Amino acid sequence: MAVMDYDSHRYLECYFAIPMIGAKLHMINVRLSPEQILYTIDHAEDDVLLIHEEFLPILDQIKGRIDTINDYVVLRDEGDCEYEQRLAAQSTEFDFPDFDENTVATTFYTTGTTGMPKGVFFTHRQLVLHTLGILSSLGTNAVQGRLHQGDIYMPITPMFHVHAWGLPYMATMLGIKQVYPGKYIPDVLLGLIEQEKVTFSHCVPTILHLLLNSPKSSSVDLSGWKVVIGGAALPKALCQAALARDIDVFAGYGMSETGPILSIVQLTPEHLERDMDTQAEYRAKTGKKVAMVEVEIVDEQMEPLAHDGETTGEIVVRAPWLTPSYYKDNKNSKALWRGGYLHTGDVATIDQEGFIKITDRVKDMIKISGEWVSSLELEDILHQHKAVSEAAVIGMPHNKWGEVPLALITLKPDQTVTEKELLGFAKGFITKGILAREALLMKIKFVDAIAKTSVGKVDKKELRKLYL
Repeated sequence: MAVMDYDSHRYLECYFAIPMIGAKLHMINVRLSPEQILYTIDHAEDDVLLIHEEFLPILDQIKGRIDTINDYVVLRDEGDCEYEQRLAAQSTEFDFPDFDENTVATTFYTTGTTGMPKGVFFTHRQLVLHTLGILSSLGTNAVQGRLHQGDIYMPITPMFHVHAWGLPYMATMLGIKQVYPGKYIPDVLLGLIEQEKVTFSHCVPTILHLLLNSPKSSSVDLSGWKVVIGGAALPKALCQAALARDIDVFAGYGMSETGPILSIVQLTPEHLERDMDTQAEYRAKTGKKVAMVEVEIVDEQMEPLAHDGETTGEIVVRAPWLTPSYYKDNKNSKALWRGGYLHTGDVATIDQEGFIKITDRVKDMIKISGEWVSSLELEDILHQHKAVSEAAVIGMPHNKWGEVPLALITLKPDQTVTEKELLGFAKGFITKGILAREALLMKIKFVDAIAKTSVGKVDKKELRKLYL
């Protein structure tokens, strides 16, 4: 049973009701192209589609080519709603069937790779273990980043994206008030935070950036709001801007294939006694692994590397809730699970405290004259310039150096800066030993906007098409 809806109470009901009757919940990414949506529907072999009326035009573009669906249910926010009518016509009693805990409960498609989206899937057992595992970490920290029974929860991550990071299951288990915002309109989100007294949310950096820069933001008290940032690296400058508003902002990490959460930042009382600049350094890291997760950084031969905060390697993981394979895709499944670990494709360090810090995607590292330079580190530094709104760095082929960094920059309103000034700003970090000297070969291009993926991440694949 497939669902195409905004974040709503209906979606929350489907999170439970569809798997509980023994069916599979297919969460369709509504931001995919019509052709990709058609592919995922056919590939998942959906029988039923619950679709919000605003997405019906997408259906019009692919109708007549959908082979599997035999029942459509229209969802509406106002007026007569077929979904609600069907529910009202049924008994309030239902004898839920019993079945094996390893029955598949959910499926969705990841767009983080080339070609058509890849299907991942998760069982009832995995969803329960993920819920318990993450709650055992989120609910037990002394002060910072806690999710507890006094919270009011509002997701700002699409519910079609990796179970909204699994937080709706946790909020329901705790029995806390939940607020579902529908479309993501910055002023509406800020209004709900203020009106409903929201205390716990999660989103990608782009959304937090939009909220903090909305004109309405200055009139809304955001102090005490806890926000998990994932899906992309949390820039230190954005972290500092949130901390200045007394927002408890902290990073988490996972991916579609991992169900998703693998690590979160949790600060001890000792960490919280440090200055805000040091706190921002910690909060912007990838965090510590959560309960029941095994994390290693390895070299190309799968040999474990030192946890010294400096040595980099690919993150490989094992946990009880990782997708066992890509759906109907043996070739990519073997590559995903090479050597008995799930390969994330992310390059990171692990320090002696156990904090993971992603330095880049394997495919996004830039090799300059034989030396690897992290695009994420360059982006983080560029974000710290007062005139920069957003920054994305990709590798650009170069006859002499192999590659050089190309930084795509959007500026804040009424702010100006030159390429020379930005390079001078970066040079200050090179002098301090924070940034590799090869970064001075960086080229800078000012753009009006930076391409994003369907879930709000910077789309480097698209940026390469546009600018290389």
